[in-house]
Amino acid sequence: MVEYLWLKWIHILSSTVLFGTGIGIAFFKLWCDRHGDRRARSVVLRTVVLADWIFTTPAIVIQLATGVRLAHLAGYPLAEGWVAWSIVLYLFAGACWLPVVWLQRAMRDQALIALKTGAELSVKYARYSRIWIALGIPAFSALVVIFYLMVFKPAV
Repeated sequence: MVEYLWLKWIHILSSTVLFGTGIGIAFFKLWCDRHGDRRARSVVLRTVVLADWIFTTPAIVIQLATGVRLAHLAGYPLAEGWVAWSIVLYLFAGACWLPVVWLQRAMRDQALIALKTGAELSVKYARYSRIWIALGIPAFSALVVIFYLMVFKPAV
């Protein structure tokens, strides 16, 4: 029982870090894009990439490890019901996140070049940003559904 409670606490804490970092990254990236300040955009995109490595990546690993162990300890089969759907949505969100990491690095590099040269951002930056948003919305939505499934544990 003690192991279960500690794992549950770590699982909830890491889900909060994952969710909060994602919302924070999205907010600051979108804010900078909207206001167009080269220096701010450069700083924010460097921070976004760093935050993904420091917070998001470990939280993703911790979520998977603790979630699987919690399901096992509670006697929930991984391939059935709400647990299976949570795993499917988790993998879907991860599939959206992987290209986002690459896009963020590419946009960071483009912003740094624009800052150093005084040039405008390329059309590629705008395209990458649209793709970033298009991947972020379903990934974020999947996490919201996972939260629902973990709390309500519906018979699906």
